[in-house]
Amino acid sequence: MSRAQKISLLVALYLAQGLPYGFFTIALPAMLREAGLSLTAISAASLLTLPWVLKFAWAPYLDHRGTRRGWLLTLQLAAVTVALVMTQLKLDSGYILLFVAAFTFNLIAATQDIVTDGLAVRMLDTRELGLANAVQVGAYRVGMILGGGLLLWIFAHTNWTVMFVCMAVLLAATVLPVLTLREPPRPAREVRPTTPQLLFEWLQRLRTPGMLIMAALIFCYRFGDQMLTTLLVPFLIDQGLGLKDIALIKGTIGSGTSLLGAALGGWLAFSTGRRNALLISGVAQAASFTLYVAAALGAGGIELLWVATIVEGVIGTMATVALFTLMMDASDPEHAGTDYTLLACVVLVVGMIANLCGAVIADAFGYVAAFSTGAILALLGCLALVRVLDRNPISERIASAWRAGSARPAATAPRTSATEY
Repeated sequence: MSRAQKISLLVALYLAQGLPYGFFTIALPAMLREAGLSLTAISAASLLTLPWVLKFAWAPYLDHRGTRRGWLLTLQLAAVTVALVMTQLKLDSGYILLFVAAFTFNLIAATQDIVTDGLAVRMLDTRELGLANAVQVGAYRVGMILGGGLLLWIFAHTNWTVMFVCMAVLLAATVLPVLTLREPPRPAREVRPTTPQLLFEWLQRLRTPGMLIMAALIFCYRFGDQMLTTLLVPFLIDQGLGLKDIALIKGTIGSGTSLLGAALGGWLAFSTGRRNALLISGVAQAASFTLYVAAALGAGGIELLWVATIVEGVIGTMATVALFTLMMDASDPEHAGTDYTLLACVVLVVGMIANLCGAVIADAFGYVAAFSTGAILALLGCLALVRVLDRNPISERIASAWRAGSARPAATAPRTSATEY
């Protein structure tokens, strides 16, 4: 499989994940806030992302059963089907069916993500890793633009049914590159794991030396960021912006400028090493949050909100690319889907906990207290991760990439040639 084909495949797969995610994290919260729900009630909707948190449980099964092409085609077509089913739901007829449909969508997307991440770790060569994470995050952000910007704009100008027909069409388009995927048969194993063994293999991977330390560092690095960013859409609503304004400022412009952040983050991870990429982007991200603190204090007006959204989109994406690249460094190619999924689940757990904490603080003490707390914790978490890995890089894969750019030891490179895909 050529490099262009690999890139187009990953772009399609990550875009397919970002599209519904953008809708459920940007468009839907705006709709619920406009309908009068409290911040705490809106944050409770994050429980619908539970499949993303629990996907580690079935990741080993997907790693060792079936083909990646077969899984991806099945899951992509299932997502199109759910989008078409959602055209029949009505936002004003109650939220139960909507939440059930959203949960189903998350289950499909989370399962697709396991296969996609495992495929990415296996088929990318060592020099592509940092830059490929820019492709990953960038494509995901484009999906968020479509889901949180374009679809919200369509809803504001038409109706619920038209919006989800458009989502189904966009998802159907992402199926096409999967049709070109050709993969070699899985390597023969002396002992083929049984299904009961696979159900608990994630626990064995979690007990791999250094995995728990890495999970704790990810938690620290992301907590402050997630506590703040999950409040941004409700904050914009409370500042008097309407759905059309949010579709433009947050869904389209904010996510669009984050594509620059993906490119910068990939270049930083590729050229300066994981340490500098994580340190520079992490500290810059914490500093950028002070713009929202100022906006919450009443400074700057709509102009400051524009600046804050653009800056946060660029720098926040740089930090995400750097962290995701480190997570790929920590993943064993032989267990790529399971390892990366375990670490990705930590990111999601952080989001759920931080989401609730931020909402409770904002409801009780206001946005200034919540944004300030998030900024401080983001800075402390970044410094903690860098300090710990400076003293103990945990594994050879991380150690070789920590200061030396994208290089990794040849012994840990994926054993399947990229030309086989």
